[in-house]
Amino acid sequence: MESDLQQILADVEEALPAIESKAQFEQYKATVVGPNGKFTAATKTIGKLPPAERPGAGKLINEYKTRLQARFDEALRRLDSAELAAKVGPPVDVTLPSPDHGPGGAHLVSQVREEICSILRKIGFVVADGPEAETEYFCFDALNTPKDHPARDLHDTYYIHPETRFGNVSRKGGERFLLRTHTSSVQIRTMLEQPPPLRIIAPGRCFRRDTADATHSANFHQIEALYVDKGVTVRDLKADLDYLFRSLLGPDAETRFRPHYFSYTEPSFEVDFRSAHLGKVGSEWMEIMGCGMVDPAVFAEVGYDPEVWTGYAFGLGIERIAMTLYGIDDIRYLYQNDFRFLRQFA
Repeated sequence: MESDLQQILADVEEALPAIESKAQFEQYKATVVGPNGKFTAATKTIGKLPPAERPGAGKLINEYKTRLQARFDEALRRLDSAELAAKVGPPVDVTLPSPDHGPGGAHLVSQVREEICSILRKIGFVVADGPEAETEYFCFDALNTPKDHPARDLHDTYYIHPETRFGNVSRKGGERFLLRTHTSSVQIRTMLEQPPPLRIIAPGRCFRRDTADATHSANFHQIEALYVDKGVTVRDLKADLDYLFRSLLGPDAETRFRPHYFSYTEPSFEVDFRSAHLGKVGSEWMEIMGCGMVDPAVFAEVGYDPEVWTGYAFGLGIERIAMTLYGIDDIRYLYQNDFRFLRQFA
């Protein structure tokens, strides 16, 4: 029996290196250890041996079974590696520059942000920036937002542990750190650093504790604008917004104001728009943003004389504009990194 087992093992060791696919491997393995295989037939001869020889024969068969399984496992690992290498390709030296797969493209949110900034630059606005991790003073207090305002509640705003430190953010006394809920904080920082007149736009990322759905996200992007000078009126605000929306949404775009309340502007307005060429989306009036004349209390907080200076501020969501322009019905598409979606706007 042992000579037969040795021959089976030798045949397996000779045959396995020539096998090049898993299908061939399974076919050959069946000829050895399958129901009608050579090794299986050898194991059935134990019953024909004298009782005294059966224990030794059983031990011998188990030994060769283990050795055969080791050969099969080794061959299967080789085939798995070859299959993976065929899919992945040749080894890559990760220290070398990545191969050029062609030029990339800006994300749709980035494209719309740059388009809005480009339009507003033409009428004198400059881009200002500020930190995403803010303090209550810049995000709320300096903007005339009272302590009991709902926006300051824990269920609306992401507050940060008081021991956390940020290199470019200083705070007073018991102020709490938070992730900014709007880029209006950039307006305060700019006014504290620069005397009037000024005309700035503040694009950037904001955070609110919203449950994600088709129109809401806890992470989103805004552009806020601030214009301060002598004699600025609501008429300037309306004229500049008309210019922005006609440049952005087409020459037939219209805007209208509805009275509203914001703590840092007085009077305050919601802005509706319509633009017939956008089809169903633009055929009816639709709310798009908020705006107003800067509250004198905000000017007093930053050291601007409200008897001399006036100004307006407005803010709009970049994702909202992108969805309107391109007919996107779910904000979550913008964050899923689905190449099939993103390549449409590259």
